[in-house]
Amino acid sequence: MEINDRALPSAPALDALDPAAIAALVAQVRGPVLVPGDDGYDAERSGFQLARQHRPAVIVGARCAEDVVAAVRFAREQGLPVAVQATGHGLSAATDGGLLISTRRMAGVRVDAAAGTAHVEAGAVWGQVVEAAAPHGLAPLNGSSPGVGVISYTLGGGVGVLARTYGFAADRVRSVDLVTADGRLRHLTADSDPELFRALLGGGHGLGGVTAMEFGLVPVARLYGGQLVFGAEQIDEALAAYLRWTETVPDALTSSLALIAYPDLPQLPGSLRGRYLAHIRIAYTGSAAEGERLVAPLRAVGPRVSDDLREMPYAESHTIHRDPSDPHAYDGDNALLSGLDAAALRRVAALTGPAAPVMTVVQLNHLGGALSAGTGAVGHRDARYALRLLSPLTGAAAGDGPGNDGSDPALATVRALHAEALAAVAPWRLGRSVNFLFGGHGDRPDAAEVARSVHDADEHRRLAGLKARHDPENVFRFHPAGAATADRTPAATSSG
Repeated sequence: MEINDRALPSAPALDALDPAAIAALVAQVRGPVLVPGDDGYDAERSGFQLARQHRPAVIVGARCAEDVVAAVRFAREQGLPVAVQATGHGLSAATDGGLLISTRRMAGVRVDAAAGTAHVEAGAVWGQVVEAAAPHGLAPLNGSSPGVGVISYTLGGGVGVLARTYGFAADRVRSVDLVTADGRLRHLTADSDPELFRALLGGGHGLGGVTAMEFGLVPVARLYGGQLVFGAEQIDEALAAYLRWTETVPDALTSSLALIAYPDLPQLPGSLRGRYLAHIRIAYTGSAAEGERLVAPLRAVGPRVSDDLREMPYAESHTIHRDPSDPHAYDGDNALLSGLDAAALRRVAALTGPAAPVMTVVQLNHLGGALSAGTGAVGHRDARYALRLLSPLTGAAAGDGPGNDGSDPALATVRALHAEALAAVAPWRLGRSVNFLFGGHGDRPDAAEVARSVHDADEHRRLAGLKARHDPENVFRFHPAGAATADRTPAATSSG
């Protein structure tokens, strides 16, 4: 996205920073200020994504919005770019030098049951919000993993457990507290600044540092959900049956299909070890009896390796997907699709299955329903499916140094496989979801195309104009696949 050509100069070396300025910053903020070599520096810069880690010249471990304001003003005075991180799940391109604002200490969550809203600070994760809302019979539009940061997820749109029923998480936002590049804390609503507020809801990465957000909750206390798991002998039929089935289900049912060729490793349960499995995940807000009727065509595919569909309290919704909770290294890409046929999906399965050169988890999300309506800047709302590819990384590509920039042969193999699999669905491809871009896409030769794929051309231009207006020097740098960024500037990110 060609926003400006006046990017900040490269971040100065630590010994070029003014010690008096750092001392003044320490005196201004409540949280810790860390530089390379300090105890806690490595832990503070690390996140869930281990393949990409920030290497900032200075870290501010913010405890409050005022700390974020002080950090941004310090960065401007010192000519430093700014990155923001809470959990680091979505970290795709790390800042080298510059200033990192770590928001993990800003983890406050407050539910107003009467108003049906939640107010969260910048470092809150979805599990906290689910837990706080559940006693009131309410639920947020959270993602599948309870450890993912609320803010960055929502700024990218947020396709969650209840997506087809209630839409994107971004569409429920009531207000955002944002520190802009001029070091000013602003309280934004649809009335106070409709253009910037709208842009934040699906295109907000790179427009500033969010310190808090308020959003609406939904009246959901329980679900009918879980997984149907099929073995390798049923996979072809399961793929075709799933696609047919998604043409018939109501908006109250949100689902996804995952294909996983599990390695033969002793730490895996025997039911998974060395097997190729198809997991169909179900979340239905209607009755269990109606849920049983709706899933009957899927059960008709044949014997299941496991079938745990059941009525559950919403607080157990994270058990539907069973996302990994331990930090690890990975790279991923995705495609938003207008449709899909079984032959193309079987081709993706053949490329990424047990014979693939690297392990690749395939996930197909059924979209549509309430996701197609809304006023925020989420791109490609007309998509019917999202095809997601994610591969774990090992060796140099998984580390914090040379090799994780796309030059490592293992990472090159992953990227080539993902590109071949996505080529199989090219006839239906609308673009990409920024929520599901994992890895150093800013290092790719097609980084500009990746940036343009997140939104349509008109939205892309609107976001570029807002970035140029509110951050003309590109203080808040975001990975080039993000909605508000520059094609020709060093990459940084707001992650999880």
